[in-house]
Amino acid sequence: MDISNLQAFVSVAETGSFSRASEQLYITQPAVSKRIAALESELDTALFDRIGRQISLTESGQMLLPRARHILLEIEDSRRILRNLSGHVGGCLKIGTSHHIGLHHLPAVLQQFTVRYPAVELDLHFMKSEEACKAIHHGDLELGVITLPLKPDADLHMQKLWPDPMAVVVGETHPLYTCALIETEHLLTYPAILPERGTYTRELIERSMTGGASENMPEIKVRMATHYLESIKMLVSVGLGWSVLPRTMLSDELRVLGIAGLNIQRELGVVWHARRSLSNAAKKMIAALGLNNAS
Repeated sequence: MDISNLQAFVSVAETGSFSRASEQLYITQPAVSKRIAALESELDTALFDRIGRQISLTESGQMLLPRARHILLEIEDSRRILRNLSGHVGGCLKIGTSHHIGLHHLPAVLQQFTVRYPAVELDLHFMKSEEACKAIHHGDLELGVITLPLKPDADLHMQKLWPDPMAVVVGETHPLYTCALIETEHLLTYPAILPERGTYTRELIERSMTGGASENMPEIKVRMATHYLESIKMLVSVGLGWSVLPRTMLSDELRVLGIAGLNIQRELGVVWHARRSLSNAAKKMIAALGLNNAS
């Protein structure tokens, strides 16, 4: 079975498009079609249904996709192990990170790393922490520098780097701006601006504010949600609601509210697949992140 044909199949299946797959693989669209046709001929089955411009996996294609991914990951893992034997630190290092971490924690690390290891091509992807974990699971990323998941994951190795204490904040025009200390129940009577549902940070906030309280604790009334913390800060500063932000983002236009018994802290760190071999470049990046944390 030709590996390039499998790569084309996985790319078309994941992008849902022959043209996008051709861009991803840096080959022409007819070349992608030829590889898919060759694989279908070899397996004697159709892998895609083609209805107009829409394509979808057939039952055979659905059965093949996870196995094809596994084969390609095993081949890449084998190549990585062999490359590591030389001790050379180079190649492409794919890293996923959030906008907040990319802005506030990574610049100095990346600058130092690129100076020390110029042969490494950094391929940095800005995304939600949850999406980065999924991409590492699938083998699309080697590392994630992210908000760490709240629950253990047997497939992911996680190393804490930066504790990220958070604070409840309001803007100058908010009714609670002059309050020094309030109860959680009082805060929850006002609408909030929070990270999107399904994110680790949103889960942490909800668990901290309502999960461990009495059964009579009201739910958080969310007026708006976005995963961009900088956008949340702006919306809070103009009085559209309260929120919970990292203390590193505090500024004069925000007021921190004291909440009795409330302590919210995220853990930021680096994540990689527990059962795949790391490239030399990834190992050096983890070391660079750890050294930066220790300093």
